[in-house]
Formats: sequence, structure tokens, C-alpha cells
Amino acid sequence: MNSNNITKIVAEMACSHDGSYGLMKKIIDASFHGGADVIQLQIWKLKHMMTPSRNLYKKLKDIEFSYTQWGRIVEYTRKEYPTLMIYVCVYEHNSLDFINSLGVDGYKINSSDLTNYLVLEKISSYNKKTNLSVGASSLGEIQFALDKLQQNESLPITLMYGHQNFPTHPSQVNLNYMKTLGELFDLPYGYQDHCDADEESAYWLPAASIGMNASIIEKHITHDRSLKGVDHESALNPDEFAQFVKMVKTIDSAKGKNKPHSFSESEISYRKFQKKTV
Repeated sequence: MNSNNITKIVAEMACSHDGSYGLMKKIIDASFHGGADVIQLQIWKLKHMMTPSRNLYKKLKDIEFSYTQWGRIVEYTRKEYPTLMIYVCVYEHNSLDFINSLGVDGYKINSSDLTNYLVLEKISSYNKKTNLSVGASSLGEIQFALDKLQQNESLPITLMYGHQNFPTHPSQVNLNYMKTLGELFDLPYGYQDHCDADEESAYWLPAASIGMNASIIEKHITHDRSLKGVDHESALNPDEFAQFVKMVKTIDSAKGKNKPHSFSESEISYRKFQKKTV
């Protein structure tokens, strides 16, 4: 389904900013200079997302940003990097109108909200590029989400596949199922990588997914993984992220054409040297 041979690279910040406005800007800077097409933010109000009884509540409360701060970070990104697209991963419906007022380029719906019609129906109405995360989801849940989203027949949807474990062991990924889901729902698909960023699999598994026609690669990025902050397990450092992007672009350039074509100069040279006349 990825007919243009160009893989879109999403730099997923998640909560790697650790609640610091300065670190968030640093990660955005690194995403752009590293070659990402998209910076993905996570915007939410904790009071609308979970109750104080949840184990993560205090940690997330400590790193929560206000709407004013989010507005400033989007403004910063637009001013400094106008070609960098901004996607937002959403987790609750109350913040959606505010997020949409920021003029973002697209949305990601977390797999936790595949049956949350309040989120799905609002996202559908915005008519912007929508990445639907389908990890750890049943076929029924995916179909429910698509039924709601596709009430807007023109909504561009990409299924985003990834094993929801941080970090993920390669044996858990099951890339074949990614391709099966794309074929089953007749939609383009992408890969969200959550492998251990210290392991080589953090590079070659996304590479393998491109070979299986993934059109989007979502990769976590952080400012310094060694500090072991929030969402660090599968996040690349800025220099690593730049190398990752270089790898993806090299793979894209190697795809070439899928139809017969004229011989290149090197092929013509090879034929003169090697072909036999019998």
C-alpha cells in the first residue's frame, strides 16, 4: 500500500520531556535536525484521563502541562520548524477542541480509546490525518473504531501496529499480523517500535517492517536515555535518532521501481563485461 516508496517518520516524544518545557524544546529541536517528518506530542488533562487512585496518577501529575504551555510549544515549533508536521496523541475527549484549535496536522488515537466513541466521533469530524493505534486490540475493537471514524468517508486513516510492551522483545512483535490487519481492513499501515533502545533490534525491526510495506514508522525520541526518565526504555537519543532516520531513507532509496525499466549506466557496463553471446 505504500506505493510512493517514502516512509513517513514520526518522532514520538511521549512524556520524555519529564515535565520540563526546556527539555521539550530540546527534543523538538533534535527531532527536526534528526530528519523526522512529524513530531508527535501527547496532550491531555489528567483529571479527564484517570482517577487519583491509579498508580500512575502522581507521576503524571508532576509532569502535566497547562493548555497555555502547550500553546507556547506549538507556537515555538511552527516558528522554528515550519516544515515539521505536528501530530497529537490523544487520551480523552475534553481536550480535543483545544488541541484542534492549535491547528495541528494530524492525530493519533491510542489503542486504549478504540471503543471511546466520544474521542472517535470528534476526531472524525476534524477531517485530519488519523493514525489509529491497534496494538493489544481485538478485531471487534478495531472495527468499532473504524465504524465511528469512517462516518467521515474522506478521513485519511492509517493503522499503527506495535506490541504494547516497554521494552518489547523481538519475539513478541509478530510483524506478519501487522500486514494481515492492513489487508483485512484494506487500509495503509505503519509500525510503532517499542524495542529496547539499547539493542540492535531497535533498528532492524523497523527496517523489516518497511520491507513489509509499512508506510509510517513511529520511533520514540528522548534527550538522554541514560537518565532513565519517563518513557525512556525504547527512546533513541538525538544522535541515534539521526542515524535511524538515515537508515530509513537509505532503505527508501533502495526500493526502486517494481516494474521493468531501462538499464542504468552501471547495468549497461555490467552487460558489456559479463553477458555472453552464444
